[in-house]
Amino acid sequence: MNTKRIVITGAPGTGKTSIVKALDASGFFCYPEIIRSMTSDAKQIGDPETFVSNPLLFVSDPLEFNTTLLEGRIAQFKDAEHQKVSYAFYDRAAPDVLAYMDFFKQDYDSNFENACATHQYDQIFILPPWKAIYAADDERMETFEEATALHDFLMQTYTRFGYTPIVVPIGTVAERLTFILNTLKISK
Repeated sequence: MNTKRIVITGAPGTGKTSIVKALDASGFFCYPEIIRSMTSDAKQIGDPETFVSNPLLFVSDPLEFNTTLLEGRIAQFKDAEHQKVSYAFYDRAAPDVLAYMDFFKQDYDSNFENACATHQYDQIFILPPWKAIYAADDERMETFEEATALHDFLMQTYTRFGYTPIVVPIGTVAERLTFILNTLKISK
């Protein structure tokens, strides 16, 4: 089966995970965000006194952390080849790794870019920053201003890899879900 890979992305606190959970509850095949558990694990090891908004401050090797994250997202991408579903939805994708590395001014080699160039998703939906729903938590440490800047980095990165992200309008989870499904011409 030729599974369509659909990415739900956006800066922290924009409602991505709520939409992916709603898609899952509606019976669609979804891949969860993997960074939250990695960030939580990194915080257990690192020095919380040095922590600001970058989870990489908790790890001894930021490049290794991002390599592991990229490998996890590529594994999710490849796993869709074995699913007997028309659509697979992703809570973030491989290009998100580069967008964050660019935001945090981290160097990466051509392997990162090649991974994003060779693993192409079918559609990208991006949720814009929305101050009314933004809240930091134990794994989401960015300020709203940082989240807004990250949105710009995400748009630039996806565009760099040939995508035209569709901005999901602000609204309830149900309204946003309906927008995505209508755009894809899928009925629940």
